[in-house]
Order: sequence, then structure tokens, then C-alpha cells
Amino acid sequence: MTQVTLGAMALDLPTPASPFRIGTRGSPLALAQAYETRSRLMAAFGLAEEAFEIVVIKTTGDAVLDRPLKEIGGKGLFTREIEDDMLAGKIDIAVHSMKDMPVEQPGGLMLDTYLPREDVRDAFVAPAGGTLAGLPAGTKVGTSSLRRKAQLLNKRPDLEVVEFRGNVQTRLKKLEAGVAACTFLAMAGLNRLGMAHVAAGAIETDEMLPAVAQGAIGIERRADDLRAAEMLEAIHDGATGQRLAAERAFLGALDGSCETPIAGLAELDGGTLRLRGEILRTDGSEALADAESAVIEDGPEMARVMATGLLERAGDGFFDWR
Repeated sequence: MTQVTLGAMALDLPTPASPFRIGTRGSPLALAQAYETRSRLMAAFGLAEEAFEIVVIKTTGDAVLDRPLKEIGGKGLFTREIEDDMLAGKIDIAVHSMKDMPVEQPGGLMLDTYLPREDVRDAFVAPAGGTLAGLPAGTKVGTSSLRRKAQLLNKRPDLEVVEFRGNVQTRLKKLEAGVAACTFLAMAGLNRLGMAHVAAGAIETDEMLPAVAQGAIGIERRADDLRAAEMLEAIHDGATGQRLAAERAFLGALDGSCETPIAGLAELDGGTLRLRGEILRTDGSEALADAESAVIEDGPEMARVMATGLLERAGDGFFDWR
């Protein structure tokens, strides 16, 4: 067993005989994110790859692919089984796409580590090329995201949206099969997979505001696991944490989930945080947006106030399914 001293604490580092277990979903993108986490921990502590074990866990969101997310119901569709295994001691940490994460974590778990954020923009993916604005009326666009669907129909109600679930590779195969003419993916995911060339172009955030926490990787641990806490602190990106604190406060105040079309993006400029937020009716018939700036420390409270203001403007039933 190897020990290092961090501050006043002697830290027992993992070894090939007793590896640090990293839980993740099994898609190529999820695995790429787990490998990135492992690489950063290896570099931070001078550890060999064999000191880690990647543990693949299938979630409800991965298992049920024949229905829209809203029909499966509940929050945590891509996290629940992973978190259950962590609470049971089967894994040490879990690596998540932050846009999949509920605002509240189960009792006993902590989410306070983020890797440097990738490109936050949505990618327009169309085998025939072209642009979103140039699509002919009636074109079939595939997406399972209520946010993307609502944003698209708000700007282009003449387009047809078809259900399009699955990982990056599955969605690309659906495009090849002609299920839809085009779709949206996250630029961050394509970049992490070395597949940026797949995008016909990135959609600027002024045109399509991304999902809250899009492009960010979060790492969850047991609250009482001091070794995991110390190890993760070494790879935490503070700027990403500041941005997500505001965005997730905005989402939490809206009680957002996969069943509500919500977008939000925080950006830093020196000591100032600027937050843009948007809520939409599920059919895209109405969109409400706001933007505010504050000192970074006040970002979460500003976000909650913004969310409250948008809800007051929206009125009852704004998020009702249409």
C-alpha cells in the first residue's frame, strides 16, 4: 500500500491489488468520460492504470429505449442504479454527464467534483449537410430532448420532430436508415469521442441555449469517503464548479427534469458570472428568457431569483404536456 500526505492527512492510494473502482454507464461516450477521469487521477498521483477498475452499470435510461423519457417517469433515469451500487460499496466514485444529473443527490452521496468543461454548444448533424435554418418545411428532425424539440419548434414550427433515443452511435445509425434527415448531438460528446467531423456545424448559444450543465463531467462519491474526497479534490476544476452552481440552482428552483424544456448557461468574465436562462412550453409555442449578471459568489442566489421571475411570467400550466 502506497501512502501520500495531503495536508495533515495520510492518504492510502489504490493499487492493482486493491483498485479504485470507477462506476459508469457503458456507452462509448460514458466510457470516454470515465477514462478521462482515470487519466487525470493517474497523472495527479503518479498511479498506473492497473490501480483503477472501470465498472460498467446499466441504468433504466439505457435499458428502456423504445419509449420517450417522459413516459418512463421520475428523475435519475441515467443515475439511479449507479448511485445504488455506490451506496452499497460496489464502486468508489461515479462519473456522470452533468446534464443527466438530478439537482438533489440521494442521502449519503456527494457531488462536488467537476472536470474542465468542454464545448457547451449543440451540434447540428445532417448527412446531407446544410444548416438548420435552411431545412425545407416538413423535414423530419430526430431528437429525444424536450428542450431541443421545444426550441426547434419555437423557431421552425413547420418541421416534423420524431423520437430519436440512444447513444451517439445509435442515433447516427438511425440517420443512415432514414428515420430522420438530421438530429442534434452535444459538441462536447463528439469532441470527447474524436468525432467532431460528424457535425455539419455547431449551433451558437444565441440561437439554441444548451441544457443546464451541458458539456460538463461530474464525479460523485460517498459523503463519508475521505480518501475519495481527497483524491477528487486534486482534479476538480473550480471555474466549472462556479458555473454549474448557478446553472443547477436555476434548474432546482424550476424543479426541472428530463420532462421539462429548460435551458441555461453561466459564463465567467473575471469575477462576474453571467447567466442566461430559458423555459419553453413543451410544444414550442412559447419561450420565456432572461439574463442577469452578478459577482460569482452570488451566482446561485441570482439564478434562483431569475427562475422565480420566469415562473411568475409563465403562470400555471406552462410546462403541461401538449
